[in-house]
Amino acid sequence: MRVDVEREKKLQVPLHHLGSVVCLVNIMLSPVLMHRCADDGISLVLLNNQGRFKARLEGAVPGNILLRQAQHRLALDEKFSLESKTKITTLDQ
Repeated sequence: MRVDVEREKKLQVPLHHLGSVVCLVNIMLSPVLMHRCADDGISLVLLNNQGRFKARLEGAVPGNILLRQAQHRLALDEKFSLESKTKITTLDQ
């Protein structure tokens, strides 16, 4: 990643050294950099001039969507929830 200020290179850092990039004030990010960060799992966080959160860009989240859907269905199932709570309470004693 390269940082230029008024067309002068100020900093260059290999992307593999970064876990996330926080952008404060008015900046320009190239689409190529945004895609590369998303592909490499590097989050981009955008803050406004007062440092308040505006947006975050994350790449694909690893995981199994079918598993997540099943978990949500079970969380809405009252019988399953009651049985799970009973089992957890029994384990605590």
